[in-house]
Amino acid sequence: MALIVQKYGGTSVGNPERIKNVARRVAQAREQGHQLVIVVSAMSGETNRLIALAKEVQPQPDPRELDVVVSTGEQVTIGLLCMALKEQGVPARSYTGAQVRILTDSSFTRARILKIDEERMRKDLDDGCVVVVAGFQGVDEAGNITTLGRGGSDTTGVALAAALRADECQIYTDVDGVYTTDPRVVPEARKLDYITFEEMLEMASLGSKVLQIRSVEFAGKYKVRLRVLSSFQDGGEGTLITFEDDIKMEQPIISGIAFNRDEAKLTVLGVPDRPGIAYQILGPVAEANIDVDMIIQNVGVDGTTDFSFTVNRNDMERAVAILENVKKHVGAREIRGDRSMAKVSVVGVGMRSHVGIASKMFRTLAEEGINIQMISTSEIKISVAIDEKYLELAVRVLHKAFELDQVGS
Repeated sequence: MALIVQKYGGTSVGNPERIKNVARRVAQAREQGHQLVIVVSAMSGETNRLIALAKEVQPQPDPRELDVVVSTGEQVTIGLLCMALKEQGVPARSYTGAQVRILTDSSFTRARILKIDEERMRKDLDDGCVVVVAGFQGVDEAGNITTLGRGGSDTTGVALAAALRADECQIYTDVDGVYTTDPRVVPEARKLDYITFEEMLEMASLGSKVLQIRSVEFAGKYKVRLRVLSSFQDGGEGTLITFEDDIKMEQPIISGIAFNRDEAKLTVLGVPDRPGIAYQILGPVAEANIDVDMIIQNVGVDGTTDFSFTVNRNDMERAVAILENVKKHVGAREIRGDRSMAKVSVVGVGMRSHVGIASKMFRTLAEEGINIQMISTSEIKISVAIDEKYLELAVRVLHKAFELDQVGS
């Protein structure tokens, strides 16, 4: 008998029939003798509907009251799922984040979990009950309802698994695992049987939408075994996200290709080449809570240099406005922005013990006439910024070059 936390996303509980399907799946797992804690999201589209409703009343909704409104989406789902389980003859009890007492800080709309009181859940589990918990939400010390930000139900699932020391946390979604890349771009993409936490963190941060990055960080920190499975297919092992030490066979060199279409490049031309200039440019950008990704500073010529970096495309206008002020302050010549950027990354822990990955990546892109504009690297990934019109071609040729379409690659 194992203690398993299962998390079901919005599409998995998108209508009453799908909720009944989840109940059948939970009942089957219970028949196998497992203790189960189920975490659910709001029904698909419901959170967006509630946010839109709030904005009709107050164009810039008060964060505290917005959390009160949007948290009701999950409350509906937990009640309906418990009803569906009881129809199957399965004893079940629902809890909101506040009732479990998922204690968070007071950062409304993006709270972080501080502590979980698992006593009530353990009692229900010992009594043979399935525990159903609302994802995405908690409560602060003052008793205010808080929410964890988009994708927060994944984090709830992992956090409950950590608090309960569960044997596994299963994330049920609309895909049957983690793939070498997006199958919609590369039909030959393969489902991975396993991937390390480090690789999954890189994939999530680089644009893979399978798991929310905070949930992967949480799972890695608390050593929670994570498995991604499909809620629309029966059977299958999905993808296990685990530690490098737990994988006995040799790792493939590259595990996947991640990409992000939402990049914009900003260039500050004619910057005085002196110590502290990078901080003078990027400091105000960081203070505006704009994430900077790749950074390049050219070699100085005649006392000036050019400084380029990438941001999310949605942040470009704000960043340009900030840089126009910076330009006057530092005496730069010109600000240029390019919205037509994309980022492609190869990811794999095998890079640590293999050389030549970068040269192979660059040669493959060069053979297709794809110009690399910026490069960034870490121990287990290489990312390049390219023109967005070449994105899908780049992903396809890199996927083939690194033989990710081959079983056992």
